[in-house]
Amino acid sequence: MATENDAVKFFKQPEAGDKIRFKKDEKNPGKFIFTMPQPPTFDSFQQERAHRKQRLVAAFRIFAKLGLDEGVGGHLTCRDPQYPELFWVNPFGKSFGCMTTKDLLLVDHEGAVLKGSSPLNAAAFVIHSKIHKARPDAIAACHSHSIYGKALSSLAQPLLPITQDACMFYQDHEVFPGFNGVVADEMEGERMAQALGNKKALILQNHGLLTVGNSIDEAAFWFIAMEKACQVQLLAQSAGTPTCISHEVAVDSHKTVGSALSGWFNFQPYFQMITKEQPDILQASEEEDLE
Repeated sequence: MATENDAVKFFKQPEAGDKIRFKKDEKNPGKFIFTMPQPPTFDSFQQERAHRKQRLVAAFRIFAKLGLDEGVGGHLTCRDPQYPELFWVNPFGKSFGCMTTKDLLLVDHEGAVLKGSSPLNAAAFVIHSKIHKARPDAIAACHSHSIYGKALSSLAQPLLPITQDACMFYQDHEVFPGFNGVVADEMEGERMAQALGNKKALILQNHGLLTVGNSIDEAAFWFIAMEKACQVQLLAQSAGTPTCISHEVAVDSHKTVGSALSGWFNFQPYFQMITKEQPDILQASEEEDLE
């Protein structure tokens, strides 16, 4: 995965009172540096927990609005900030479009539901518990059965660097080969985690997409962007043979558009849109300690 440092030549943290703007890069003539907002910080675990759960619910609502859900399939998770060995996940059978913070389940890596009374999707546990265990840096993970992700997965193809946006995933995703049925086997979850390695996304053959990120904002945006990249590639291949961006340019582009900060920032317009249309998402209040 691209890191914050990879994007430093384009993005920098604003100083106090700075406006969001861009200026010339004195070290690289002809280049510009963009001053971008940064993810929020928190004074307590309670504040951060409320924020993460709110963003998780917003991601579910956005997925529903964009048609990225499929019946009871799909699951989005984020770690608890106070107890990172635990994660929040959607209950089995609850519509993405109707999700609230009160619906979310708190689960450990053994499958025990510590908060919430709704059923847990076994596939959600098998996949996400192994991903979170293997990737301590992955605060969030998203998996759903989106249309174009499923279509490209049936071809067992990786994403090609045919657009600037596709470069978000250049050398930063893998194809998980084969399909062994509904994921209910812990070994299958472990194989997925192993295939993901230190990258941001998987194309699960004959199944769908999976993305991870340092925040739910980032992971959710990677999923949205990956679904669109799958759509573009399928359209381009149906019309002919698409021209790929060169390796050097794709690598350089990935450092910017594929950085964690870029993923987080790109999610913000979606959050603005969904909370304006569905303001009940913002009504969640801070919660008490889980102790």
